[in-house]
Amino acid sequence: MLHLSPSSFILKPAFAKIVCEPGWKWHKREKPLQNYDLFYVWSGEGTVVLNDHPIEVGPGSCFLFRKGDHTSATHNPQRPLVLTYIHFDVSEPAAEVPVSYRKLEDRLDFEYMLSRYVRLFLVKAYGAEEEARLLLKQMLIHLLREERGVPQEKKVSNQLNEVIQEIANYVLQRPSLNHKVEDLAARAGLSPRYFSIKFKEIIGQSVQSYIIKSRIDRAQHLLLHAGMNVTEVADALGYRDIFFFSRQFKQYTGKSPSEIR
Repeated sequence: MLHLSPSSFILKPAFAKIVCEPGWKWHKREKPLQNYDLFYVWSGEGTVVLNDHPIEVGPGSCFLFRKGDHTSATHNPQRPLVLTYIHFDVSEPAAEVPVSYRKLEDRLDFEYMLSRYVRLFLVKAYGAEEEARLLLKQMLIHLLREERGVPQEKKVSNQLNEVIQEIANYVLQRPSLNHKVEDLAARAGLSPRYFSIKFKEIIGQSVQSYIIKSRIDRAQHLLLHAGMNVTEVADALGYRDIFFFSRQFKQYTGKSPSEIR
């Protein structure tokens, strides 16, 4: 698949990222698969049966099912699988096809591409299909590189940098909101783990520290320039406990709010 042109990838409507229900099962069908299926496990525990061969799976397990494969799966209801699957086909003969199964060592970039692929269609982005074909080929190249032990590039893409900077600006402009890492990651179309790692790498501090600092910086401004007292500022920024606000304020500024006021 290394030398296939992106235009030769035929995208299928069957794709999603899902959290499997406790009673979820993937039943074996009488007919084998009719196309390729890129199948990735984000988290959870389970067993995938590929052509009667059971494989225990967990975070980072990645399959490329092929035409003619028979598949089924179950999972641990206490640790349900979170999956992304992408069905596709190709219009040309494909050489250098990634192996059917591997557990990824370098997950971050691959997970970003998976999230981006699904998000393109969820938001109905302009040029979604064209970009999705490029992403799909990138993911397949990524798998081929990992099979051959080729070191993966560690640079942050300009596109990812822009996404993280946009989220940081979103937090900065809305310090009173109860921001959660999971919500911010979803806004960026990334997994919470990948988002947290890249946020710290690009912004220079953890997501939680950035959220708190944005809130405290805004509190200083309100105390100095808005004529608001400590109670009013704490309330405006979503603090239910004024004593907690005061402790956090002093931790970040070295002074109590009343000293600033």
